[in-house]
Parts: sequence; structure tokens; C-alpha cells
Amino acid sequence: MKCSFPRARYAAMALLALAAMATGCGGPKMATADEQMARGEYFDAANTYRKLYNKYKKAEERPLRGEIAYKMAQCYSRINMNAKASAAYQNAIRYGITDSLATLRLARSLHGEGKYAAAVKAYNDYLAADPNNELAKTGLIGARMATDKEHGKTRHVVKNAKLFNSRRADFAPMFLDASHDQLYFTTTNEKVSGTRKSEITGMKKSDIWRASKNERGEWNRPEAVEGELNSEFDEGIVSFSPDGSTMYLTKARRELNANTGVEIYTSQRSDAKWSAPVKFEITADTLSSYGHPAVSPDGNWLYFTSDMPGGSGGRDIWRINLKERAGSLENLGEWINTPGDEMFPYVRTDSVLYFASDGHPGYGGLDIFRAELTRSGGWSVVNMGRPINSAGDDFGITFGEGESGFFSSNRGDGKGYDHIYSFELPDLRINISGWVVDKDDEPVPNAVIRIVGNDGSNQKQIARNDGSFSFPLQRGVSYVMLAGAKGYLNSRQEFTADNAEEDAEYGVDFILASIHKPQVVDNIFYDFDKASLRPESKQALDELAQVLRDNPNVTIEMASHTDRKGSDEYNIDLSARRAKSVIDYLISVGIAPDRLQSQGYGESRPKTVTRRINKEYPQFDEGVTLTEDYILTLSPEDQDAADQINRRTEFQVLSIDYQMY
Repeated sequence: MKCSFPRARYAAMALLALAAMATGCGGPKMATADEQMARGEYFDAANTYRKLYNKYKKAEERPLRGEIAYKMAQCYSRINMNAKASAAYQNAIRYGITDSLATLRLARSLHGEGKYAAAVKAYNDYLAADPNNELAKTGLIGARMATDKEHGKTRHVVKNAKLFNSRRADFAPMFLDASHDQLYFTTTNEKVSGTRKSEITGMKKSDIWRASKNERGEWNRPEAVEGELNSEFDEGIVSFSPDGSTMYLTKARRELNANTGVEIYTSQRSDAKWSAPVKFEITADTLSSYGHPAVSPDGNWLYFTSDMPGGSGGRDIWRINLKERAGSLENLGEWINTPGDEMFPYVRTDSVLYFASDGHPGYGGLDIFRAELTRSGGWSVVNMGRPINSAGDDFGITFGEGESGFFSSNRGDGKGYDHIYSFELPDLRINISGWVVDKDDEPVPNAVIRIVGNDGSNQKQIARNDGSFSFPLQRGVSYVMLAGAKGYLNSRQEFTADNAEEDAEYGVDFILASIHKPQVVDNIFYDFDKASLRPESKQALDELAQVLRDNPNVTIEMASHTDRKGSDEYNIDLSARRAKSVIDYLISVGIAPDRLQSQGYGESRPKTVTRRINKEYPQFDEGVTLTEDYILTLSPEDQDAADQINRRTEFQVLSIDYQMY
């Protein structure tokens, strides 16, 4: 007999379960072990092979020892004991096993252990002899990407759902319905119905259990499903009709002189009890296996896993229309299915499917993939990355509220037992914050900040007493921000949040110009002793022009000031020409001439030290006016600094009621 799935842990442990068969008496025999393996009784077969391996130790028995090690390794692989499988494969190769697939199987086993460098070497060794093997090529890609510990990392938070897990295997969680307050799963814990242990896994045969939430929204301890559902054989891996009244499940098929297999059954719910399962007929093919049912959210389609003819190799995902079965059976095609195994489908929407596979590039064993239907009718398949996926087997995902739910994994379990894990994708914490201050770095009282996104969002906030503010943002959205306050000109900024999948804090400050006092325009430069603007002044002048556009009802006087050097007449003339140069530039970029006046003051209006100037030049006390008499009392270095402060370009708001006619 032969197990219907290569991973007996899913086909058998999850489902396959069967009555024990006699293995003979006396010492271990090769025929006994071979019969156990053929029947899919991998746990028992591995134990028998191990006894035989330890029995044959003579030099002339090395070829036989290699053959035994190889078969033992295959049994360990099928019950997911990768460390033991790798050791046995290595022994088989050392003893000269001739099977050409030995190195590939070793590579896949090392891959499942998380020994990526060794797996890469083994894949390369195999590909040297068989360069076109798709499983080897895909495995090599996956092992190489897995060597980078940062590869595929997502923001998912994964935790062991300890309340649902026993000391054996618990897996394939599934919510009953859209309320997400009942979770069903498959378990082999010590309290299941049957008394005999599986010859396939060495554990008790699986039952279906469930957990429910209490009035506070907390999960109660799980318990066996009530009714006639569970038996002494294996039941497990369930899905439900949208209304939660019909369960689709997988049951083991075991007949004398027939291969181990699985089939899909249905059960009906009455109150909290489930009826005895009834076989769900998919095709007349009785040799193939059918398992891992998944009902689409609209209730129209049943997705499932099968090894029936017509697939891509290994186990494929298929679907059949529940309303019109005849002629509706279809394979999901090469976008989903590979020469490896595709299992545990979960249909989230009519265009989004999740499934487990070892045939797409992954981090080891089964990985969970997300597939989205494309406009052309194919599927776009993406590995869900770490930490959802690991070096072990990761499978059987179900979603609850938003981007949260449960899945199964055997990560970190030396015996290969599966456990249920919770996952969630926390909302991105993206904020933009800053301060609204005036030109002297003083907080602007009662400043109002508005932020409008191209996604239609519109937020408003009054700055705190210290001038600070903060807004939540969305990734990939472009925003226009505007700050204003009574007695100040509005200030406008634009910002686009990038698409990086990580938390972020962006900063932006608004410096508002008072309408009641002159405002220095920094970084305006002239050629020495001339009125012509230097190129590096363009940025500051463009920013000033934008301020005027953001405040269309304002008119200003543009004033230029010189230091104390030179005659009064010369300085008045030079400053007037410099102010006129600024006006000319503003007109050239579209500012209406009748909003602008120019004035040259020469050295007649020395600057009074503000708080901001004091921070930059602490040698000058706040409130001091930098007159010529004061400057002459300073050191030569401070005289130069004071003269530099006095050489400035300023604007003063003249009116706030300008109207363009």
C-alpha cells in the first residue's frame, strides 16, 4: 500500500488513518519494513528500518546498509523528521546508494532543517547531473534567498497560540463563519476519540476540536466537537459553507489490499452538534485522493488538493462548482501548481487564494503563498515571507478580522509536531509632526494646521501651546499642508509619504511671518558693491514668491538695508537698487506688480537683536539695537558680525485686503 500524500504528516496525520495491520513476528525483517512503508505506515516502518540498520554492520553488508538507510530516510522525511532524514540520507550516500534522487532528497531535507548553505551545495551537486530538474532549480532559488536572514521580512507579528496547542500535533485552524468567534482545528492530543496510535505518525489519530470566545471576547479552552463527527480513525482539515451549517472535512480511506488515501466528506450542524460524515463525490476515480477542502466565500466553489491525473505533478489544487458539479472540475493551472506539492487552499475572496507549497521558492518545507487573480486570468503568486514562513512546514492559514488570524507550523519542534500560531499585521504607524513658530523661533499661539491628501483625506488641528502638532498619514499619499494664525501669513508645504512597509515619523516645521513687523528674507546675496542678484538667491526668492501666492490678499514693501560703511547717499542709492532687483525678480515669476513696493533705507534703520539673532550671535543681547555708536564699542570681529546683521533684505506687509481686478 502507498500513502496518498508524500507528506504523511498531512495525509496521514491530518487525515489518513487506518487500522493497524500485522507486521509479523520474530526479529525485524526487510519485507516487514517494506510492507509498512508501502502501506504508508512511515512511523512503524522507520522503526523497523532502524533496527535492521543496526543489525547489518559487516563490511560486505555496506550496500544493504545503504539501502536500508535510504528507505529509513524517506520514512523520516514523510513524517517531517528532517534532522533524522538528513542523517539517514547522508549515510545512504556514504554507503553508495545508487538512486539518482538521493542527493536531491538530501538537499530538500537539509532545506527543511534550515541548513541553507549545506542545502545549496547539495542542490548544486544534484543539478550538475540533472540540470533541468525543476524541483532542484526551485529549491536552489529558495535556499539561496533563505541564506539572507533579512530576506522577505514583513511586519507580521507571529505568536504561539498556546491555548490551542497540546503536546502532540494541532493544526489546520479554520473559523466557522464571519463572526470569527469559533475556531475549529485538527488535533492528535491525548484526549482524542481513538485509543490506537497511528502507524504512520506514531501519534493518536486526529479528531476535530473547536474553541469559542466568551462574552469578553476571550478564547475558551478548546474541546472536542460534539455529535457523530469524530471516530477512532483520522478526521481533520475542515472548511465551512458561508452560513456555517455544512462542514467539509477530510477522512482517511483504508481498505485491505488498497493504498492509503483520503476523501472529502460533509457533515451538517444542528445546534452545536455535527452529524455523521457523508462522502462527497467528486469523480468516479477511486484510486486518487481528495482532501484539504476549502469553500469559497460565496459558497459556489470547493477548492481541494488531489493527486488525480491531469495535474502538474505531485499534489495539485483543484476546484469544483458546488452548484453545478458536472463538467465544472478544473485544475488551477501552472501559475499555482508545480511539480512539487500544493496543499491547504484557503479562499479569502473571489480573486485572492492562499495555499501551502514546496514547489515554489521558499524557506524550507511547505511555505504559505498568496495568489491574486490577474486581469489575464492567471495568478500572481507571492511568498508571504518571514515570519509567517520558516525553515519548517508552514500551512493551513485562516483569516479573522483584518490582517490577522491563525496558521500551522512545526517550526522549532524537534519531533516535527505541528502547532497553531496566531498572526497579525499591525497598522503602520506613520506620522508627520513638527512646530509652528514665528521668525524669532517663538511658538505661534492658536496656529491652525490643515493637511489634505490626494486620497481624499482632510485633517485639521490646532497647534499645542508649545507650537507642536502631529498628524497620522497613509503610505504612498501626497499631501498639501497649510499653517496659519491670526496676525501671520499662511505657510504652505507639500509632502509625499513613501511606500516603504515600515513605521515612520516625518518632520516638518512651519515658520510664519508676522504681518505687524518686518521679516528678514535670509539667503539673498548680491555681487559686491552692486545691486545684481547672485544665482544662489533664487531659492529664497522663489520661497518668498510662494508665500505671496499662498497669501493672495497681501501687499508688501520690499526693503533693503546696508551696513554703516559708506556715505548716506551712496547707501540709500545702493539699497534702493537692491530692493528694486528683488521686486523685478518677483514680477518675473508672476507676482502682480501692484502688490509690490520697493524701498532702500541704507543704514538708517539698524537692526534690533531678536531672540533668534541672540541664539546665533549670543554676544549681542536681545533687545540691543546695532547702531553705529554701539558697534564702535565692539571688537573688530564683533563689529563685522554686527555689520553683517545690519546688511539685510526684509519685507513688511502693507495691507491684507488686496483684490485683483
